[in-house]
Amino acid sequence: MKRLLSAAAIAAFSATAALAQGTPAPEGAAVYFVAPEDGATLSGPVKVIFGLSGMGVAPAGVEKENTGHHHLYVNRAPFGEGEMDAEIAANGIPSDDNHRHFGGGQTEMTLDLPAGTHTLQLVLGDHFHVPHNPPVVSEQITIVVE
Repeated sequence: MKRLLSAAAIAAFSATAALAQGTPAPEGAAVYFVAPEDGATLSGPVKVIFGLSGMGVAPAGVEKENTGHHHLYVNRAPFGEGEMDAEIAANGIPSDDNHRHFGGGQTEMTLDLPAGTHTLQLVLGDHFHVPHNPPVVSEQITIVVE
């Protein structure tokens, strides 16, 4: 029986293939938020604490097996759904207001956000700021800043 793929399915497959170019990540590796919790309402500034299991943290530019450094996606589409994600897989995660870098190996930070609803997601990058293969990403969380 022949099956036809929808344009959306083909696009999703292409995006997944494009995103599968980074340094290998071990099975079971996970990045997550220690704080804040999804759905939290907070006063600013917001303390964000990164969690990582199954891998270690190393500064950008340091090539060491099973390590990476954190990137925080702020107020953008979830990883794999952003317009720039195929480019990110090829050239690395940019550094701007929506893509925060922690290339020094930092595991927490204080984030100044205006009042309102915001989304956050962690993406682990290799020594070149490229997401691992498979990507090590957190769930996207939503917080409200008062």
